[in-house]
Amino acid sequence: MTGHQHMELPPLKFDGHGLIPAVVQEATTHEVLMVAWMNRESLDLTLKTGFTVFWSRSRQKLWKKGETSGCLQRVREVRADCDADTLLVLVDQTGPACHTGSGSCFFQTLPVVQPAP
Repeated sequence: MTGHQHMELPPLKFDGHGLIPAVVQEATTHEVLMVAWMNRESLDLTLKTGFTVFWSRSRQKLWKKGETSGCLQRVREVRADCDADTLLVLVDQTGPACHTGSGSCFFQTLPVVQPAP
């Protein structure tokens, strides 16, 4: 396959707001780093630039992860789930993924009762 051959995207299912959730995972360790939203434009930019670009629901604008912090996410692969309504983005993360400085956004543990074996 040549470098710029056009590949057809699977028929992705964006929600009523034109958004699809994107689970971002460190490609090497498989740690889940964060979950963010993409619209068609941010997905296109992610696929074309090789860096994650998301849609901010609160600011109503596109944002490139690491644009201000320098903690960029270099994309290795983007996968759609079996229902084509969620994306998995495998990345090489530079620095912490979370705006709090944590390596992952998932650092708050909830108490759960352990069922008997």
